[in-house]
Amino acid sequence: MPLGRANSVAVTGVDGQLVEIEADIGQGLPSVNLVGLPDTALQESRNRVRSAVANSGEKWPDGRVVLALSPATLPKIGSVYDLALAVAVLDAAGSVPAERLAKTVLLGELALDGRVRRVRGVLPAVIAARNAGWSTVVVPAGALAEAGLVDDIEVLGATDLRAVVRWLRGAGMLLEPDVTLPDLPVPGGDLSEVVGQEEARWALEVAAAGGHHLLLTGPPGIGKTMLAQRLPGLLPPLTESESLEVTAIHSMAGALSGDHPLITAPPFVAPHHSTSATAMVGGGSGSARPGAMSRAHRGVLFLDECAELGTKVLEALRTPLEEGEVRIARRDGVARYPARFQLVLAANPCPCAPARDIDCICAPLARRRYLGKLSGPLMDRIDLRARLHGGAGTTFDSEVSESSEVVRARVTTARRAAVDRWREYGWTTNAEVPGHALRQKFPLPKDAVAPVEAALRVGRMSARGADRALRVAWTICDLRGGELPTARDVLLALNFRQRDAQ
Repeated sequence: MPLGRANSVAVTGVDGQLVEIEADIGQGLPSVNLVGLPDTALQESRNRVRSAVANSGEKWPDGRVVLALSPATLPKIGSVYDLALAVAVLDAAGSVPAERLAKTVLLGELALDGRVRRVRGVLPAVIAARNAGWSTVVVPAGALAEAGLVDDIEVLGATDLRAVVRWLRGAGMLLEPDVTLPDLPVPGGDLSEVVGQEEARWALEVAAAGGHHLLLTGPPGIGKTMLAQRLPGLLPPLTESESLEVTAIHSMAGALSGDHPLITAPPFVAPHHSTSATAMVGGGSGSARPGAMSRAHRGVLFLDECAELGTKVLEALRTPLEEGEVRIARRDGVARYPARFQLVLAANPCPCAPARDIDCICAPLARRRYLGKLSGPLMDRIDLRARLHGGAGTTFDSEVSESSEVVRARVTTARRAAVDRWREYGWTTNAEVPGHALRQKFPLPKDAVAPVEAALRVGRMSARGADRALRVAWTICDLRGGELPTARDVLLALNFRQRDAQ
């Protein structure tokens, strides 16, 4: 009884698992049966694969074909298995030799004429194949640049099923990736374009240096959005491992560019204030896609007009802000996406939002209710709060402020100091350091932490808030080039947290 084999990858979240595909050709009426917990898209692949094989000049077996995907208990979602299914059938029919096939992982969707189409999640699938010890992976030609980012595995691109069959027979070659990638400028504008607002600029610099979360409040048109958009330009480029991690998430979201797939700059994600909780966290039918929080991993998540967002959307931020990860539970398992981002919130002080506070016509209760959507537990996770004020004449001031390049140099120096300090423990920014490590392994002098202890005693700050204030103090210390935060650094950090942002 003829039996053929091929291999593909199932991707859940950013984790991949190898899937073995077996094809059995038996006696009986011509039919195709697919087993192994396939979803609807995969069930429909029976017709796609059969037409693709026939239209590629190969003969489809006349008997009963059974296609089994193992492990059988793992749900199989999507059309990424099409190419492997077709080759497994051809292997069972004896149409292709098994020498190359036994060492190769196949990824891609098939069109009816045999073209290999691009699918989501190619990068994490290739990483999973490499980690599992496979030597070669064949991907759609449209995803070749994305797959070529992975080292220590041979990556080949296929335009159609004919090319794959010729390559397996040793009669042709497949495409190879081009490793040269052009550098792209960091979008968002320069910090020198922001006029005035020295206090908010300093808060932005501290946020960039330590990876802290930031709340900006002020009247409309004062520069909140401009400042937030310029935060990515202050951050250092992503490391190689961070770039692959971020690119894998965007690959699952289907948001990668074919010409420049590698993301080397911190992403900036700014969803509309009408966004849903599912769009923010991730989800959807079938395979759970990453949401805005995961797409902002290692970058900035900017929520403009945050007081207009739904309460469920805002409260969904709380766990990822602490854990740096999103876990989406489904009937068949849990999809995990990293979500270590910097949160920047921007809001008007009240619904009417006049240029001057004295012109406000809102009732006190309405003014309190407006920013009341930002709950206490959420605000406790915001490290820095800055109030932007309008000033007469500052809009047309001809004096040029510091550029992003100048500020980025200070931020890079401060981040390098933090990396050197936390290297032994695996943390890269001050914002990632757990509170117990700050208190036990890196304790500050009594006089330095006295303001924090006083705030805790009178109930003006929670234990979580105290830990976050100490993290900000370490960042301020790094920016001035110090070795240990002083009482002044701690007071400045407390000033950022206890300032009335409303």
